[in-house]
Amino acid sequence: MSLALIATVCTLLFVAAYFLYGRLAARLFKLDPQTPTPAKVYEDGVDFVPAKASLLLGQHFSAIAAAGPIVGPILAGIWFGWLPALLWIVLGSIFFGAVHDFSSLIGSVRHKARSVAEIVKDHIGPRAYKFFLAFIWLTLVYVIASFTDITSSSFAETQFGGGVASSSALYLVIGVAMGFCLYRLKMPLWMATLLFVPLVGLSIWFGQAVPLRMPGLGPCSPQMVWNFIILGYCFLASVIPMWILLQPRGYLGGFFLYGALLAGVVGVFLSGDRVQYPAFIGFTSLKGLPLFPMLFVTVACGACSGFHGLVSSGTTSKQVAREPDCHLVGYGGMLLEGFVAVVALSTVMLLAPGDVSLSASPDRIYANGLSHFVEQFGIDPDFARSFALLAFATFIYDTLDVATRLGRYVLQELTGWKGWKGGAAATVLTLILPAYFVSATLTDAAGNAVPAWKLFWTIFGTSNQLLAGLTLLGLTVWLKRTGKPWWMTAVPTVFMMTMTFWSLALTVLPWLRRIFDGQIAWDVIPAVGLVLLALSLMLLWETFAVLRSPNVLETEKVSS
Repeated sequence: MSLALIATVCTLLFVAAYFLYGRLAARLFKLDPQTPTPAKVYEDGVDFVPAKASLLLGQHFSAIAAAGPIVGPILAGIWFGWLPALLWIVLGSIFFGAVHDFSSLIGSVRHKARSVAEIVKDHIGPRAYKFFLAFIWLTLVYVIASFTDITSSSFAETQFGGGVASSSALYLVIGVAMGFCLYRLKMPLWMATLLFVPLVGLSIWFGQAVPLRMPGLGPCSPQMVWNFIILGYCFLASVIPMWILLQPRGYLGGFFLYGALLAGVVGVFLSGDRVQYPAFIGFTSLKGLPLFPMLFVTVACGACSGFHGLVSSGTTSKQVAREPDCHLVGYGGMLLEGFVAVVALSTVMLLAPGDVSLSASPDRIYANGLSHFVEQFGIDPDFARSFALLAFATFIYDTLDVATRLGRYVLQELTGWKGWKGGAAATVLTLILPAYFVSATLTDAAGNAVPAWKLFWTIFGTSNQLLAGLTLLGLTVWLKRTGKPWWMTAVPTVFMMTMTFWSLALTVLPWLRRIFDGQIAWDVIPAVGLVLLALSLMLLWETFAVLRSPNVLETEKVSS
């Protein structure tokens, strides 16, 4: 089967979904261009900063489309075959992920740009709010720990890592310079785009020419040093005003995504490659993982992601200039991420069973695939591979600083800490556990040392998808209370909660059985999974208790 045929069908489905199901959602939510948004009402130049829809789409897209839509589809494609992964990516993006992102964004905009947790507080209650915040914060810790480890391993890699690290540093400097030009020198966006996007391209070439290799320091390996440098960057990016780095860096990062998408589209549509990898391996993978529910927690960000709701209601909603922009940014942004996942999956589909590349890390499979796609058109494969690796690292950067800032928001909501000192303290507390995880020697069930990201990926995917289910649950209660179309979020809620509870049970129950049999041993993954399961059940209990109360079922508008 031709890769081009599969990509064509996926593209047509995504385009049709944007103009049909996405517009249906926009009509049902009655987006009003005349209603002042929180970004304009509370504009402060730090967190509340109105942005043009095109600028905001780039920033939002780069924040949500990190390593998830690349790593997850590649792993799922290898484990279960490309067809189950592709079906979940396409259908999940259209009916689950895009609805989740859009409703999270407009829900936050309608609640003064407050987080989804605050919406839960308004419509379910203060105890549910605390449970939800604790769940969110733990999920963000996993995001930061996993993605910090993935980035540092990429930087420490001997062949291309130094060049990727150098290009990444230049990319951040270029982002700061663009922010200064946009917001201090009042440079038009089109002029800044023409100036700084080519500079980003130049940084790819220059980074490979002047690689930045980090030596080990005492007992710390080069990767360990990179871990702490990246966490230091997360701290700074979390506390400085958004216009300095997050908005312009996100906008530039969007071009990496667009470039990677273009490279993938060129290769998929024009290279003439045919699918070689099996479409379906079985209901149990070669690693012994069951298709249900593991497919739906492995392909996390590529189909539906709770982290997107945090971005939508944490940073993006504070930048929406007009309510109709939510359709493009929220619904459209998720469909773009779905296509990123399709391109990532295609780098597995073109490999033959038994190919040595299948044993490589997901970022290498992705980079090698994009390099193969474009080298047939006269582009230097080493440059293409460097671009893909830098794009991969850039996607993670975009998620790391947003995740840290969101962790700060969550703790500040819980503690009431205000001002710069409160933000700095909340950021430090958010980064303590990731710092521990990436510096500790972690082992799997067999006692073998494994990278932090690999150990955490399954529980990260499960907690991320469960967060999406809980977010949809809170939004469904809000929609039901205000007389809006709650069915649109209720159906995805039931599915996501079922798959993720199932996955958590598979993670926690074997550990509990060993404990009951007298084999008491600490295991961080099932232990945290048990905490997440308990928090979710308590939140569900609070929700059912509230829904049974007659005054909650009134369609009186609590927030509009």
